[in-house]
Amino acid sequence: MTNALAQAAAAGQSAWYDNIRRGLLTSGALAALIDKGIRGVTSNPTIFERAVLGSSDYDDALTELVKTGGSAQELFEALSVEDIQGAADLLRGLYDATDRTDGYASYELPPSLSRDSDGSIREAHRLFERIGRPNIMIKVPATEEGLPTIRRLIGDGLNVNVTLIFSLARYEQVMEAYIAGIEDLVANGGDPAGVASVASFFVSRVDAAVDPLLRAASESGNDGAAALMGKTAVANARAAYAKFHETFRSARFAALRERGAQVQRPLWASTSTKDPSLPDTIYFDELVGPDTVNTMPDATVEAVLDHGTVEVRLDARATGAKGTLTALRDAGVDLDAVTAQLLEDGLRAFSASYDSVVGAVRAKCMDLAPPRPVSLAGMDAEVDGALRQLEKDRVIARIWEHDHTLWSPDPTEIADRLGWLTLAEQMGPHVADLEAFAAEIRAAGYNTVVLLAMGGSAFAPELYRSIFGCAEGCPDFIMLDSTVPGWVAGATERIDPTKTLFIVSSKSGGTIEVLSFYRHFRSLVDDALGREAAGASFIAITDPGTGLARLAEADGFRRIFANPPDIGGRFSGLSLFGLVPAALIGMDVSRFLDSAARMEALSRSEQPGENPGAWLGAAITALAQRGVDKVALLMSPRVAALGLWLEQLIAESLGKDGKGVVPIAGEPPAPPSAYNDDRLTVYVRLAGDDNAAADLHAEALRSAGKPLVRYDVADTYDLAGELYRWEFAIATVGALMGIHVFNQPNVQEAKDIASAALDAYQRDGKLPEADGALSTEDALAMLKPGDYVSFQVYQPQSGALDAALDNVRRAIVERYGVPVAAGYGPRYLHSTGQLHKAGPNSGVFIQVVGHDGIDVPIAGQPYSFGVLADAQADGDLRSMLQRGRRVARVAAGGDPAGAVEAIAEAVRQDA
Repeated sequence: MTNALAQAAAAGQSAWYDNIRRGLLTSGALAALIDKGIRGVTSNPTIFERAVLGSSDYDDALTELVKTGGSAQELFEALSVEDIQGAADLLRGLYDATDRTDGYASYELPPSLSRDSDGSIREAHRLFERIGRPNIMIKVPATEEGLPTIRRLIGDGLNVNVTLIFSLARYEQVMEAYIAGIEDLVANGGDPAGVASVASFFVSRVDAAVDPLLRAASESGNDGAAALMGKTAVANARAAYAKFHETFRSARFAALRERGAQVQRPLWASTSTKDPSLPDTIYFDELVGPDTVNTMPDATVEAVLDHGTVEVRLDARATGAKGTLTALRDAGVDLDAVTAQLLEDGLRAFSASYDSVVGAVRAKCMDLAPPRPVSLAGMDAEVDGALRQLEKDRVIARIWEHDHTLWSPDPTEIADRLGWLTLAEQMGPHVADLEAFAAEIRAAGYNTVVLLAMGGSAFAPELYRSIFGCAEGCPDFIMLDSTVPGWVAGATERIDPTKTLFIVSSKSGGTIEVLSFYRHFRSLVDDALGREAAGASFIAITDPGTGLARLAEADGFRRIFANPPDIGGRFSGLSLFGLVPAALIGMDVSRFLDSAARMEALSRSEQPGENPGAWLGAAITALAQRGVDKVALLMSPRVAALGLWLEQLIAESLGKDGKGVVPIAGEPPAPPSAYNDDRLTVYVRLAGDDNAAADLHAEALRSAGKPLVRYDVADTYDLAGELYRWEFAIATVGALMGIHVFNQPNVQEAKDIASAALDAYQRDGKLPEADGALSTEDALAMLKPGDYVSFQVYQPQSGALDAALDNVRRAIVERYGVPVAAGYGPRYLHSTGQLHKAGPNSGVFIQVVGHDGIDVPIAGQPYSFGVLADAQADGDLRSMLQRGRRVARVAAGGDPAGAVEAIAEAVRQDA
């Protein structure tokens, strides 16, 4: 009994397969499909991308190719050309047996040439010659500029697959270009029998675009609109088939047919069903007819083989199709406008797919030629042991299975904290909405966006602003995550309350700092615009059902973005907490998510040595267990803010139960001889940045035998992949060390102490005295090997203060050999604060406090921002002292930079 593909072939329709990848060739799967009736192959960049990232099909080839030093585009071409050659070789027997009618493999021109006729012609000739097989077709998009390309290539004797045809008018132009090309070939003495072409007429995308319009028309009272749903694509294709018959049965083509010319067969493309209410084989069942091709992806081929029905339903008269298209017009749907937009959308999607697959090759190259250890200081065996442990305990598989026992016997704050694993996929459907919202804000005339946030809700948006800036035409971006009055006053002075959009961002919806910021700015906007109008200047990002969500609803916010609740704050950079601000500053959110998706695919590998995040996690763990428990984060200048994001991810995730790894971000470089042997340096290097100083420092570390890992990032948008790599790495470290990665139990402890101090202030009119702190001299005298120093600075950030902190950090490193971190309060309470209180008792903490005379009231509260900041500093001091931490406090007065410089000078004199 013959299958549906063979039956269709007997009826005149060839089945082609919309899929090429190396594994299909080497496993014999494509050969088996040819035996079942597949008679040609079209390429699919999306499937190629998944194969590159999600399998080892290309690893051996890429390992050799990267040695050539070629670009990612060149490597992609090399791999894909090999695939096309292999497919063409498998199909060569069909090509010969059908006298060059079937047996073709199609290869796409780069999308950058879609509007470039001359460039397309040159590139098509180059590719045809490079592939070196007679049974290939070059895919040319049916743009206005593609028409002369088609004619020229056919006239030159090249086989052409014309793609992205949606409209009948453009289809007629494509057939004209083909026939004119055959005439040119004959005129130049060529043999038309040696040339073949198909015209790829897209099907299901038409229904996907038209049906929402019909649904809207039906809801508006057009009684006949609903009956047309799911029928436009088939009617459009049947009308095209009628045009095909009319054209290729003309006297003009008859003369060419006598010379051996083949008809340009219609190829039904986009034949997978987008609407689940339609049969999954509808675009096969309805479009069987002589002289046609149907190209199908995996799932459709399987469905057709299982239950497809073969009946010739195409005819030269387009029976029924004309009536459907007329009824469509009567329902108010402009099919010409729809198909024109589909062409533009198709070109954009093709370009995005091409960029994505090139990015996939780049990502895989980085994994195969890993920026693995430049040096592991003789601890390679320990890292290998950690990798074996990951494999033995199935850690990677269990992460993807959401197995909470990797981190704790209790599922609390684990079972509902693993949504970050698939954020690239989850956030994809939000992209169009985010872009529309950003356009709405620009159109509304806002010139500034202020983010009111703390911790994980703040660090990723600030990272994006620091790296990408604000695109032309987008509002300026200010992040406020400090209650220190000078910070609040500075942000207030920079804005016009009537032209500023405020993002109130909190996962829990009850963060005291964020609600205090809101009260302050809401009062200003109320005064400027009036209470009723002011709500439109605020949006909220929070979990569903939080107090903030209720507040936003009651106070008339412009928009409430409900984030997926199964994501912890520090793992939320690729969620709405990060992406709403990213869209507002003009980032290409879709491109950013593509980078994360590529790293996600790599992170599904259960071979720890091939899994980027798992390998890094194993290396951090193995070295930490040998006493190398500090991770110094060396960054290219343009991505320096990534260090702060990583610092909070590492510290708050791992600093618990006396365990953890100490991250050090932004430390000024010192000679390697000044460092103790307890730090692993991870260098994230951005191509094209001013990396001379960082490269020099990294090479000095390597030469000195210090542990060093380097990751090369080709583009700023690839940083999304780095965020994902580190999230997976930290989850892996937690599993290996037995640390609950997703909670932050001791952050709340300092909050409770601060809250009690505020209660006392309201009762007594002053904060309780905070005593017990050491002098800086005494605290530093207690340093020993394996320790670190952390400055906790409750002051407005300034260039002078940053320079002073660099000086004191360098002086302490050179004097004591210990790493030195620095963080501004109270933001650090939501990042490194967890590590300070509950990680290894190896820190010496120096608080820099004091006032410069500035204070800002909090509307509706009996205390000011100055009081709140002091209560937070005091609360953290008390919490650390209760846990036996070594804490010093410096009163900065009105000159914080001078106070810090004085510490640096004392250290240098002591040396």
